[in-house]
Amino acid sequence: METDDVVWSGTWVAERLGVELVADGEGRRTGGQSTGGGSSDGQSSDGLTTAGQSSVGLHDLHDLLGLALRRNPKRAHLLVSNVLGKHVPQRPSRVYGAGFALGEDVRKLLGEEAAACAVVLGYAETATGLGHAVADGVGVAPYLHSTRRPVDGVAKAGGFEESHSHATSHLLLPEDPGLLAGAGPLVLVDDEFSTGNTVLNTIRDLHERYPREWYVIVALVDMRSARDRGRLAEFAHEIGARVDLIAMASGTVRLPEDVLAKGQALVAHYDPTPSRSAPEGPSARASTGPATPAEAATDAATGPAHGPRAMAPGRSHPAPEGTPSGRAPTGPTTPCEAATGPEARGTVDSRNSAHGLNAMAPGPSRTVPTGAGPEGTASGATRPAPAPEAAIDAAAGPASTGAVDSARAARGPGVDPSRSRAGRAGAGAATVRVELGWPRGVPDGGRHGFVPAHRAALEAALPGMAERIAGALPEGARRVLVLGFEELMYAPLRLATALEERVDAEVRYSTTTRSPVLAVDDPGYAIRTRIVFPAHDNPADGPGTRYAYNVAGAGFDAVVAVVDSAADTPELHAPDGLLARLAAHTGHVVLAVVPSYIPGAPPIPGTPEQAPQRQEPPMPEPLRGPAFSSYAPEDVGWLLQDLSDVELEAPTEEREEAIQSGGAHYAESLPVEYQPTAQYQQLFKAALETSAARIAKAVATVTETVLAERSPRPVLVSLARAGTPVGVLMRRYAQHRHGLDLPHYAVSIVRGRGIDETALRWLAAHHDPADVVFVDGWTGKGAITRELAQALDNFAATTGIHGFDAEIAVLADPGGCVRTYGTREDFLIPSACLNSTVSGLISRTVLRSDLVGPDDFHGAKYYRELAADDVSGLFLDTVAARFDEVADAVDAEVKELLSADRAPTWEGGAAVERISAEYGIHDVNLVKPGVGETTRVLLRRVPWKILAKRDAGADLDHVRLLAEQRGVPVEEVDGLPYTCVGLIHPKYTRGATGADGKAVAAK
Repeated sequence: METDDVVWSGTWVAERLGVELVADGEGRRTGGQSTGGGSSDGQSSDGLTTAGQSSVGLHDLHDLLGLALRRNPKRAHLLVSNVLGKHVPQRPSRVYGAGFALGEDVRKLLGEEAAACAVVLGYAETATGLGHAVADGVGVAPYLHSTRRPVDGVAKAGGFEESHSHATSHLLLPEDPGLLAGAGPLVLVDDEFSTGNTVLNTIRDLHERYPREWYVIVALVDMRSARDRGRLAEFAHEIGARVDLIAMASGTVRLPEDVLAKGQALVAHYDPTPSRSAPEGPSARASTGPATPAEAATDAATGPAHGPRAMAPGRSHPAPEGTPSGRAPTGPTTPCEAATGPEARGTVDSRNSAHGLNAMAPGPSRTVPTGAGPEGTASGATRPAPAPEAAIDAAAGPASTGAVDSARAARGPGVDPSRSRAGRAGAGAATVRVELGWPRGVPDGGRHGFVPAHRAALEAALPGMAERIAGALPEGARRVLVLGFEELMYAPLRLATALEERVDAEVRYSTTTRSPVLAVDDPGYAIRTRIVFPAHDNPADGPGTRYAYNVAGAGFDAVVAVVDSAADTPELHAPDGLLARLAAHTGHVVLAVVPSYIPGAPPIPGTPEQAPQRQEPPMPEPLRGPAFSSYAPEDVGWLLQDLSDVELEAPTEEREEAIQSGGAHYAESLPVEYQPTAQYQQLFKAALETSAARIAKAVATVTETVLAERSPRPVLVSLARAGTPVGVLMRRYAQHRHGLDLPHYAVSIVRGRGIDETALRWLAAHHDPADVVFVDGWTGKGAITRELAQALDNFAATTGIHGFDAEIAVLADPGGCVRTYGTREDFLIPSACLNSTVSGLISRTVLRSDLVGPDDFHGAKYYRELAADDVSGLFLDTVAARFDEVADAVDAEVKELLSADRAPTWEGGAAVERISAEYGIHDVNLVKPGVGETTRVLLRRVPWKILAKRDAGADLDHVRLLAEQRGVPVEEVDGLPYTCVGLIHPKYTRGATGADGKAVAAK
């Protein structure tokens, strides 16, 4: 690329305001003291002694910084860092590497002895992550950052004012007040030094409380004037302490005298509506006239459901939802522009859309952060060829997505916002919540202190958390943004660095902010787009507007929003909240919640002080019939929440399309309940009568095995809903044969999401986890068996609650996946023939972020309207009536089983792989083995064909009837290990879901 083709991302402001960045030419580490020693290699121009050139090396300021304008009465311009990870999405390894390398320089400067007693202090909000990375580079220092969020019960240990900021007051809230009281060096970290006032205010406040002899100031760039540099030297002499400074690069900002007035005029011109917190309606254009009718129509009708629109040269593209607030006008130059510089052309280069704003190219992931230079980061954006304006999307309101609204399709039409936990999450992509498995006792950041033991625990947990996030990303995602939240910068950054090493996709990192900045869609301007949304963490200073910059229109296939639990509020999930705004601009939104650190909880091993955890709210109580389900109240307690008045069902076409697109998870909606014909109902009753004794024997056998091997008084916990009729029957058998009144609960487990952890906490609070026995109906490939095992491991690791046994007790184990079973035959279990009408009129379970909060049970519906067709009681009574009849056979069977080798063989999985290859499917998720799973394929999926064991007999009568009704061929084969196998169509996969609960892509 020729140099002439590159536009510095500060050009637009420089031309209009006359602002100039002048580099000193090298990174500068300066040190000075009024008293005491300290090595010096020479005298610098500001009167401080230089301690030598920083190991970071030489840097062009234009590579590190761009320029923007902000609505601030104290300073019009904003230095926008390309390596901070706040306003500009950047590779997380580069962001973390910049801070880590500065920390290594601090350690070299201090020496091992002084570094061991140093404390690192970062500034909110922009430098909380940078400061933490510096502390990591120092390696042995505890870390604390200032905050604007007061915390009840934590005393203020200090505070200071940031003179040029939009939000000036900083609080210091260490859990251990002694953290700041030591005599060792204090390392203060900010993203930039422009005047030095913030540092002076901090040192003055802390030195009066906790005087010390050595301060080290660290920044990405030092842009103080010569006068300001002299003031710092004078201050150091005044307090009698040594003050050193380390920066990646240094220089000055030359400002004309009228820069503030010019900047304010530009902001007022391009952003005339600063007070809006939830913009609505057409785009707010910075133009000299109203939108044309065509533009207004486009604004109302279009919006990017899955990334940026293609923007053809020579064609104007109005931007929905508000567009960049400073979209350059296409008309004549205005008087304001004539006074401040050339006209901006709001053009978009296709290369920028493909490779990110400011053309920051991806680079290789690094396990160890080395170097902080801007390699792989262009100093600006490619200058586009002259063309009419084509502004990138920004999000001032939800987009109308046009052809297919995947979120609506997944949730069903007309969701009642009053039943939503916070209303719909937006008209674009649905939000998927991922359970991180955050390590217990590790703070979410440095608000109350972060010590080396915390760092070690976090490092050990990062790969597993990255794996869980990767599992929630859509298949084939090429460009992923991890978006942090205001002061919560470090936790998202470390998750992003771990994800960068885990996936092949290009990963970027940035965070939301309080800071209002003008957005102008011009390659020579650092803030191209902005997303506007209301605050969602109940801030102490009241409701306000928040922003995410350079996210809209950047072509992200998925955005991982990381917040702390204090910010996981209804406002986050509201129709005008952050998640909804993001959903309008990406095909996939993932929500990851980090537990908020609250002082006072037990410590993790190795921590000198307590490592607080989020306080647990009161847990809900189980639901019981007849208020919820047609089962008797003693039969089962449902550890679920009632979503009966929420319309969750969607037309099959819409629902399947939404799942297939990757924008929705299968557990976020419900299929329309199958209404059996009279012929099918009669077939069910005949099958029940024929198989009742066989089912009774299997129920009795598995129950006796549990009583003999697991616990004399087990707590039955069935996996809703296929396991629940079996759990009720096991409870009835134990009472009938042994007089035992066993507790029985039903919980939700979701493929790709794990088990309901709120339900597990409830169980652990009310019962010994060692007595819990999980119950399911049957096995197929063993997917749920593996899901449960992994979920329980994660739960134990994150909560410290141990004792739950992942071994599932099932009625039938044709797949050879468990060792506690009633039979390994693959036969018809009549409860598999129907849906809710044989399961207490309860739906499948639902897990959706706007309905199910972090402390809620998963949800389900009670279909009271289907009571006339309910055969749940008939099924239970018919089977239970055969318990005495099979007693002798059960005793003999159990005696034999208890001495037999029942280790899982996993034969089912091997057979599925063989069938997948033999039939050219090459995807085991499209092969559903066994009578129960085959029935589900016919009731809920898009079947291709049914493989039936030759001469299977009456066990497959209902399968043949359903296949005939669906027009699906039944192929009889020899040597089939199952009675039958259902094959989902390998090329037309609506409704075919994979192991992660999302649709399998067409083959």
